[in-house]
This record gives sequence, C-alpha cells and structure tokens, in this order.
Amino acid sequence: MGIFSKIKDAIFGHKAADAPAAAPAPAIDDTAVAAAAAATPVAEAAPAPAPMSEVDVEAVLTEMAATAGQPLNWRTSIVDLMKLVGMQSSLAERKELAGELGYTGDTNDSASMNIWLHKQVMAKLAENGGKVPAELLG
Repeated sequence: MGIFSKIKDAIFGHKAADAPAAAPAPAIDDTAVAAAAAATPVAEAAPAPAPMSEVDVEAVLTEMAATAGQPLNWRTSIVDLMKLVGMQSSLAERKELAGELGYTGDTNDSASMNIWLHKQVMAKLAENGGKVPAELLG
C-alpha cells in the first residue's frame, strides 16, 4: 500500500484491514436449489447502487485535529497532515510520497517539495471522492 493510500484510508475511514472476512459458504443441496429456482418467478434486475457520498475532508481533519493533543497545521503543512493521520512524516516518507505522485522537482529542496505535496494530496483526495475546499486545492 502506498503512502497516499494510507493517507486517503485514514481520512476516508475504510481501511482494508477493517473489511470483514468472508464466511465460508454452507453446503448446498442441488435438488433444493433447483426446486427453489423453479418455484421462484424471475426477478427484475436489482437497482444500481447509489454513488458513494463524498467525504468532507475538511470536517474529518478538523475533528481529528481537535483530539490530536498537539497543534497541527494540516491546512498548509504536509508534515502536520501526515502526523495527524498517524503516519511517519520523515523526509524519506515525503520523498517516497513525492515519487508516488510524480514530483519532478528537486527532492532535496524539501520546502518546495512539501508545498507541492500538500497541494497534490488535497487534489488527489478530491479526485477520489473527497470534498476539499477550493482554498486547499490552490
């Protein structure tokens, strides 16, 4: 799992580890299935599932920040955003994130890279179903 996926999962709240394991299927008697199929009228197709509602990224992060126990400026700092969602925010982690997101600048210029990363992460969250205020997409 990539760094961006970890950020997105922490904010959107649906981590793969939280998915319930599939229960084993019970043994099926073929004659009972055939009898049930013959007795059941053909059903209409099920309606398409409703689209996933947007996740209010600002509300989620604001709530997380309120209980963080330390002031974290997630609105402008990729380091604080990563800390807020419980991740390492080391330069190595940020360089890896930059590689994932296609950063072409100098990764040794961490100030420029960090600004770019924050904007890219917010844009990617919006692309993946997050509701992100325009001022954070800047």
